Amino acid sequence: MIVRVGNSNTKHQPPPYCPTEDEPVHIAPLRFRFAAILYDGLVVLAVWVMTIVILVTVIGDAVVGAWVQSLLFIELYLFLVFFWCWRGQTLGMLAWRLRIRSEDRFTPTQALGRFVGGLASFATLGLGFFWMWFDQDRMTWSDRLSRSVVVRTPRRTTRSSTR
Repeated sequence: MIVRVGNSNTKHQPPPYCPTEDEPVHIAPLRFRFAAILYDGLVVLAVWVMTIVILVTVIGDAVVGAWVQSLLFIELYLFLVFFWCWRGQTLGMLAWRLRIRSEDRFTPTQALGRFVGGLASFATLGLGFFWMWFDQDRMTWSDRLSRSVVVRTPRRTTRSSTR
């Protein structure tokens, strides 16, 4: 679905918090969002393995318990918040040309809403993600809670100079 932000002649109006620019906004399809989540999951898994290796090396014994799980959970949260607020996209989103769009600069408060929405979506076996198929604005629970939307940027075409 293509939505023109700022154009009142469109069939589906964009969410009211999208920037009013005269460029097309392509709401990211679910398949690209899941692909980005998979990519980010691999990166986070690598960070977690490195954390566990460092902890085992420093402590000299197996590391178990709620404190380790809490540490890994905090690492996941900080990874996502850092990339969402710094670049507007995670590494997986970058690979699939996805970006978070909001009215102003994406804030840590909005990132918390996106994180909680994602957790709720996973806890309900994807219902929060599949919700976009029924939502008139094609927004997931994460989009609603963070007052932002995930868009897919168009592919840049490069012109090669021929001589």
